[in-house]
Amino acid sequence: MSTPPFRSVLVTGGAGFIGSHVCDALVQAGSTVRCLDDLATGARANVAHLEGSGRFHFVVGDVRDRTVCAEAVQGMDVVVHLAALGSVPRSIAEPLASEGANLTGMLHMLEACRTNGPRRIVFASSSSVYGDSTELPKREGREGHPLSPYAVTKAMDEAYAGLYHRLFGLETIGLRFFNVFGERQDPNGPYAAAIPRFVLRMMAHRPPQVHGDGHQTRDFTHVANAVHAVERAIDVTDARAFGQVFNIAYGGRTDLLELIGLLRVELAAADPAIGAVGVEHGPARQGDVRDSLADTGRAQAILGFRPVLDLRKGLARTVAWYRAQAGA
Repeated sequence: MSTPPFRSVLVTGGAGFIGSHVCDALVQAGSTVRCLDDLATGARANVAHLEGSGRFHFVVGDVRDRTVCAEAVQGMDVVVHLAALGSVPRSIAEPLASEGANLTGMLHMLEACRTNGPRRIVFASSSSVYGDSTELPKREGREGHPLSPYAVTKAMDEAYAGLYHRLFGLETIGLRFFNVFGERQDPNGPYAAAIPRFVLRMMAHRPPQVHGDGHQTRDFTHVANAVHAVERAIDVTDARAFGQVFNIAYGGRTDLLELIGLLRVELAAADPAIGAVGVEHGPARQGDVRDSLADTGRAQAILGFRPVLDLRKGLARTVAWYRAQAGA
């Protein structure tokens, strides 16, 4: 990342999986970073190595609190808004919680930017907004009907951001992340993402649990690619980026059984017994998209986004991190 035009950055959800990696990159690039997180799903340990650096400041706070948001943006040049309650299944079980964190929190941040100074807000959207669209690859402007409350909140985030750009001139940039994985992603809990769950079970010589037949496909994207997209959105000067949303992904399609095979190879290199671990199938999950593959052409043309890490290298880096965490 080149010397950034923005020197003070607020990262909401900065102690989370993606957010902590964004904080790492921004501090390394020379920015002053204020991290706002309520620690509901994030962990202070994810950013503990940044504290004391002089360029990183941690604030415990909830984006559902309008006063907290107004105070957090004070003195900031740009906001990277990543705070959210993720997980499609969680949103189906607890739709009001998703609405509060994802939609009300977003609106509070937009209002804070409008009234307290920062002119640019880069925010996380999701590939879930494509809903029941069967078109592949997925292209911006060709969305289907949402399949979960989580998808609705993200679609509304995009709508509000576009409105705030048109009404108030905020430089809003939405990033539709596709199945981000990598180091620090929490493998525990009922709403953990697929890759960390698979890795943890296989390291314990237990079969990974797959919902459905395992042939559903995803555009798995290492967190380094997501961070690169955030960096590009912070730096971009092309006015065509503002008020818009962009697919952020590697641009490849992998089904879950193939993914498990790749993980098995990586893990078995150090523990050959994992090579014999099978797969456990369960019922398909309500709200899940069957197939996902991103067209990243607009992000490449306007943001200058290019994936920096492919699937296999990303999996190797991720597996190595989980093994180190387990002391293996």
